[in-house]
Amino acid sequence: MTSISSMSSLARACCAMAIVVLPMTACQTKLSQPTVSFSRQVSYGDNKAVETVTNEFGSTDLQMIAEKMVGSLLEDPALANRPTMTLAGVRNKTSEYIDTKSIMNTIQTALVKSKKVKFTRSADEMQQGVDELQRQNQSGLYKAQGKAKVGNMQAAKYSLEGEIVSIVKQNANTKDVFYKMTLKLYDIEDGSIEWQDEKEIRKTSKRQ
Repeated sequence: MTSISSMSSLARACCAMAIVVLPMTACQTKLSQPTVSFSRQVSYGDNKAVETVTNEFGSTDLQMIAEKMVGSLLEDPALANRPTMTLAGVRNKTSEYIDTKSIMNTIQTALVKSKKVKFTRSADEMQQGVDELQRQNQSGLYKAQGKAKVGNMQAAKYSLEGEIVSIVKQNANTKDVFYKMTLKLYDIEDGSIEWQDEKEIRKTSKRQ
């Protein structure tokens, strides 16, 4: 009888422990499930609005430089007869990362739309053109009529290249950043500069 009573007590204790453990397990399962946070809201803004988040190089600076350079170049007699042009590199001499290719692409887009200049492939785009010519002429997949012939690429008369520099000054309360973008149009054959212009930008931030 004593043995049976002890077994009954043990069984009741095990049941009680199971009742306690099950809710704990259920709680742990709920906590491990992923949650979605809606603490941030996203909205579209004006892509032409002045950017003042930091005084590092930003979208407004890019737009100001492109607008100045395109306007100046379109007024120059060098583009009178719709010459061919290619994009060269822009040397970044600042202390920060600047996507200079994006600056030149914006300038190129505006110039192409003006219909006053034609662009040939740049040096870093040339391989794609070569690959396509080889595919059409060496793969045996295309009819002779309509294939792009090798040796008919138009050479660029001018090369558009430049550099961007910055001067940074700061103390405990103020940071001043001065940018200068210089762009030059070189005659590829004789190496002369046909056009040149600059855009200067100064940005100052102060501790509140």
